Amino acid sequence: MLTLAQVKSRSGSRLTGLHPTVLTATELLIERCYAEGVPILITQGLRTVAEQNALYAQGRTKPGAIVTNARGGYSYHNYGLAVDFALLLPGGSSASWDMKRDGDGDGTSDWQEVARQAKELGFEWGGDWSSFKDYPHLQMSFGLTISELRGGAKPVGAAVEAVQRLLQKKEATALNKDISATVNVNGVRIADGFIDKGVTYVPVRAVAEALGMTVGYDQTSRTVTIASAVKEVNGQ
Repeated sequence: MLTLAQVKSRSGSRLTGLHPTVLTATELLIERCYAEGVPILITQGLRTVAEQNALYAQGRTKPGAIVTNARGGYSYHNYGLAVDFALLLPGGSSASWDMKRDGDGDGTSDWQEVARQAKELGFEWGGDWSSFKDYPHLQMSFGLTISELRGGAKPVGAAVEAVQRLLQKKEATALNKDISATVNVNGVRIADGFIDKGVTYVPVRAVAEALGMTVGYDQTSRTVTIASAVKEVNGQ
């Protein structure tokens, strides 16, 4: 049986150039699928405009079946925001695109297991599309359209941060870490959080306000300020 390191090495060269958050999600997808007995191979990552045009020509001006409706510059692959996958067969020397394969014998097709894991990590699956279904395709748009990306827009801000928070929680689960953290103040449950890599994360506002403090946030400096509502008495 292939080790996780061996499975990850099969996809290594195709992860170069991915958006950092997409890269993290893809690596976590490989890990989570492996843990379920479904090793996968990333077959495509970042794709140049020229490579996209060559793929678009397939089935049109070149031999082969049509595999994409996106010309160069019109695919999320061209911006490092998409990957394609296949099922890695035993031994790791070949891959399968058989969507009915149940290699782990759990009664659910391996392909559907991968799609489920991917969507839990924030990916959009091409198999859910209504017009042109692209079953190996996974992407993260972060709310950006192709037109916006072509205009120079970059994935930043709240959309990226939301996915990052999701991935932190999923990563802790994949590593079999205790992610449950409950905060009680004077016997009253006021917040839930999670533990990741030995660090406990809880919502600061809920905790501070339960302790009689006020919380402020400066958007410009990205600084949280916590102030006690208790006045000093005799220097205490």
